[in-house]
Amino acid sequence: MNNASSRTRFGRGALLRRWLLLLLLSAFGLQLYFVARVAMMRFVDPYSTAFERSQILQILKSDARFRWRQQWVPSARIHVSLSRAVIASEDDVFASHDGVQWQAIEKAWTRNEKAQARSNQKGKPPKVVGGSTITQQLAKNLFLSGERNFLRKGQELVITLALEAFLSKQRILEIYLNHVEWGKGVFGAQAAAQHYFSKPASRLQSWESARLAVMLPRPKYFEKLPQSPYLAERAQVIQGRMASAVLP
Repeated sequence: MNNASSRTRFGRGALLRRWLLLLLLSAFGLQLYFVARVAMMRFVDPYSTAFERSQILQILKSDARFRWRQQWVPSARIHVSLSRAVIASEDDVFASHDGVQWQAIEKAWTRNEKAQARSNQKGKPPKVVGGSTITQQLAKNLFLSGERNFLRKGQELVITLALEAFLSKQRILEIYLNHVEWGKGVFGAQAAAQHYFSKPASRLQSWESARLAVMLPRPKYFEKLPQSPYLAERAQVIQGRMASAVLP
């Protein structure tokens, strides 16, 4: 009886170890997949991102005739004022950090701990936030879902470090500007310039670039409120900072 019980426990333990090994190998394989995809982006322009595809599917559920607006253009055909405006507004030390602003992460971690404590009291899952750089935003948009949890933030960090390791800052910014959301179904600088100012991204003026940059945290919100006083005032502030923005 004891021998049979021991064999059963041994069998269960071996099965558990095999499952854990398979789980670790699967996780490792997923990381290799992400790294390989990132490495290819040194030479291949990504056609779409996970975030774009999820947004398009949501829109098509309510409007089957909707047209996706996104056109890749090389960085040479995106006016330099937009790069300056986005850096000034979104990530003023983009050219010098390693993909992550660790102090911002530390502050976000503190906020998340407080949110976790509040959620435990209310019985609701916490809203996880992070001090995202341009590289982190690109990592999230390229491969990940819109969920906010600690596991997804950890995966975002791995992809962020891969982007910084395999791609130049110029390339990261080029991909970001071509795929970031600027409104309902509006992705990338070329589509945004056409949608809001009826011109190509190469002909944007500084005040137009500043307005586009200010829209980024909430593009669909500001798309509905083009005369927002905050949008105009904040755009003036960003326009004043653009000259000192450090380009990669």
